[in-house]
Amino acid sequence: MAANMRGLTQFIADIRGARVRELEEKRINKEMANIRKKFKAWCSCHAADGNLDGYQKKKYVAKIIFTYILGYKVDVGHMEAVNLISSSKYSEKQIGYLAVTLLMHENSDFLRLVVNSIRKDLDENNEVSNCLALHAIANVGSSEMAEALSEDVHRLLISPTSQTFVKKKAALTLLRLYRKHPTVIPAAEWALRLVSIMDDQDLGVVICVTSLIMALAQDHLDAYAVCYTKAVDRLHRLVIEGEYSATYAYYKVPSPWLQVKLLRLLQYYAPSEDATLRSVLHEVLQTIMNNSAEPSRNVQHNNAQHAVLFEAISLAIHLDASSPLVGTSAILLARFISSKETNVRYLGLDTMAHLAARADSLEPLKKHQGTIILSLRDKDISVRRRALDLLYSMCDTDNSELIVGELLRYLKVADYALREEMVLKIAILTEKYANSYKWYVDTILQLISAAGDHVGDEVWYRVVQIVTNTEDLQEYAAKVVFEHLKSPSTHESLVKVGGYILGEYGHLIANDTGYSPLEQFQVLHSKSQFCVASTRSLLLSTYIKWVNVFPEIKPQLINIFERYRHVLDAELQQRACEFYALASRPDDDEVLQNVCEEMPPFPPRVSALIGRLNRKLGDTEDKRTWIHGGKEMNLERHANSRKATLGPGSSATGTTTVTGNTDVQDVMSSLAGLNLSSPGEQSDPSRVDSSVVAPRVAVGPSVEKWFNKLIYSADGVLYEDVQIQIGVKSRYQGHLGQLAIYLGNKISVPLTSFTSTIHVNDSEALSATFAKIPPNILVPRTQSQQLLHVECKKAFSSFPILTVSFLAGAHQSVSIRLPISVTKFIEGVKLGQADFFERWKVIGGPPREAQAVFPITLDGTGQLDLVRYRQVVSGNHLEILGDVDPNPNNLVAAGVLHTSVDGKVGCLLRLEPNREAKLCRLTVRSTSDDVAAEVLRLIEKLLRLDSS
Repeated sequence: MAANMRGLTQFIADIRGARVRELEEKRINKEMANIRKKFKAWCSCHAADGNLDGYQKKKYVAKIIFTYILGYKVDVGHMEAVNLISSSKYSEKQIGYLAVTLLMHENSDFLRLVVNSIRKDLDENNEVSNCLALHAIANVGSSEMAEALSEDVHRLLISPTSQTFVKKKAALTLLRLYRKHPTVIPAAEWALRLVSIMDDQDLGVVICVTSLIMALAQDHLDAYAVCYTKAVDRLHRLVIEGEYSATYAYYKVPSPWLQVKLLRLLQYYAPSEDATLRSVLHEVLQTIMNNSAEPSRNVQHNNAQHAVLFEAISLAIHLDASSPLVGTSAILLARFISSKETNVRYLGLDTMAHLAARADSLEPLKKHQGTIILSLRDKDISVRRRALDLLYSMCDTDNSELIVGELLRYLKVADYALREEMVLKIAILTEKYANSYKWYVDTILQLISAAGDHVGDEVWYRVVQIVTNTEDLQEYAAKVVFEHLKSPSTHESLVKVGGYILGEYGHLIANDTGYSPLEQFQVLHSKSQFCVASTRSLLLSTYIKWVNVFPEIKPQLINIFERYRHVLDAELQQRACEFYALASRPDDDEVLQNVCEEMPPFPPRVSALIGRLNRKLGDTEDKRTWIHGGKEMNLERHANSRKATLGPGSSATGTTTVTGNTDVQDVMSSLAGLNLSSPGEQSDPSRVDSSVVAPRVAVGPSVEKWFNKLIYSADGVLYEDVQIQIGVKSRYQGHLGQLAIYLGNKISVPLTSFTSTIHVNDSEALSATFAKIPPNILVPRTQSQQLLHVECKKAFSSFPILTVSFLAGAHQSVSIRLPISVTKFIEGVKLGQADFFERWKVIGGPPREAQAVFPITLDGTGQLDLVRYRQVVSGNHLEILGDVDPNPNNLVAAGVLHTSVDGKVGCLLRLEPNREAKLCRLTVRSTSDDVAAEVLRLIEKLLRLDSS
């Protein structure tokens, strides 16, 4: 850049040649004055062919940029930079964009002037201009710019004519805008179109789009659910089929960055119930683990392999913590936590903490407990932090005393950055896994003594609550806290605990040797001179309690109240005056006794410590799908997060908002007896029930006609338009069925990013899964077959919906109902006249009987269309019985519905058409109310079609 501009080159040389700062400032001031003069002259006469051409403006703006980079404040050149953006020359446009991104902050008024220029560059069929504009949007990223240009950036990303490097920059620009202004991006609306780009031929584009989808999917899980299949398919093609170019092989590892992102994306979703996807994922994870079984001598290869491996292990744990894959993972992790490489030890400990958070049994981890404890003394603080997290997660009633003891010993030498977190975790573990209340009190008091200033109010509040609520513990707690107060140096938090417990329960030990009222008073009061006003206020409350129970030390206590009546602190003075008045009343006065009654038990509540820890460890990166603290805490967190997803505390992006004063609220509510749950724990409708909506199905006379015909026939056309044809061929046996879905491409170009998904309203009644992951390209003028396996578990009433989406210039999507009804799983049964009517009577009338009377039309000869009636009834898999009904026009049929959960369900049918009345009575009886109603609905609809 500078080589082409002599003035800029000379300016840089002069600056570098300046020996002292004064000379540098003098040269810069001189140059800035000259630039102002030139720009001012240009502004005054540019209407009459100004005297500054594009080259000169570019040169002067470049000097301003260099001055700004050196750290000097500049207040000139903004308008000229805006003008340079509109230039047709790349070198001038580049300097203009560079100046805009460096000199203008996101709230600058000048940005409004460049929005139209940036939009013009985004619309140009010039990749370089596109990229410069995208850089500027991503770097500045103002709210106004996001609102004005996000649609243009999205258009560049999805345009089939955009170059690959433009698509990559567009995806990352959208990611930047979404992270800064999530409400501006219509994430759910763009979901299907963005996910379709995951099938792009260029892996670079796929990596960038996957990064974008990871951010969007975290807040819009249901809208981006289709990305699950895409991610599994891409992983299969990368890892199993080796479908990638050599450009994206990093030390023989196929695109490790993409693998890591896809494996992480899959962890955002609950494990799939699709057996095909589970099988493919298992194969992918098994291959990844086999490839990493033996380390390579090449460090870079190992790094890439380990990055993929650790994410694969995390996914395996997420899918099923008791699977054989996780057993293999535990063996690998045991090797990694003893590795010489710091990064490997770090990742090993972190992944093992994930396993501890999900595993049903901690026994495999306890074998390596010694190694994990040694990691607390690792030279790297990040490894020490991960070891602390792992110990916290793997603690249970069996090893709690050992782990808490080790953490207490380590606390004395731990880094200051770790101590507050350690205190919270020790306090939580001590309370949660205490084998006895005495051990709990001993441990917490040791913790308060050792940690000092790192002990938050929540810790000693919790001690007070537990001691108050446990009568058997009160005497022991009073003795232990008294012994701790005897030590020469006592932290103020311990004085608070001692003041409260001795004030409430000191009388329980007053008759024991060494614990007399006078000794309690002397020990506690000796600490008051080192305490702040709030602690002294608490001690005054202790003293007034003692006035009531220890009359022998009443003179000393009244003397203290007298002295504190004259202090400057208003709170202390008010308490002292009130307490002095109470203490000075006659001994037989009941007011003092009533005021100083023992504190009642606190209402049961959740510990505030866990909420405090979760806020302290809030996500600063991609949202974790688990938290430290064992399986129970993760199950509870999962339940609470589902409840709070759409609650009143949720923001527009789906994340829960927390008020800035939560620490104070938690502390106050801790003593007020309120429910102390973490901020996200609010009960509202769950994500799954409230947001899973069936796709809108295609409609039309032909579509309805084809669908209705397939209800009582095995094969035929289901949907057809100018681009695609969908046909179905089916067969059923018992409660199982198989559909061959034929997808035909009728046009002369391939249908890319081809996706087929099945939506089932009631997955507990019907399951439908593809035999294999559908191909993502449908070549021209050809037909592809996909096998769909279905299973009837219970009676159901809604049809599954097939959604087909593809790219054919634009993104298109078609949703159609599949002709899978409950009658498809019926098997016809042959019965004689006696058997039929015997069963008919046994089943009885309503509610096991469903009946309808409806009009019918006659055929061209004025007769009943008996052939059609037989076709509909037998097409619904019911066996038509002859010689049962004496009226030859009546139809009688029987069948058995096969289900995997409810077993076999009998079904009997009578169809009685009346030619004179042009009416038909249809009666269905079944051992199941639901089956009778559903069979009646299906057959009545098909027979009504003739009359409509």
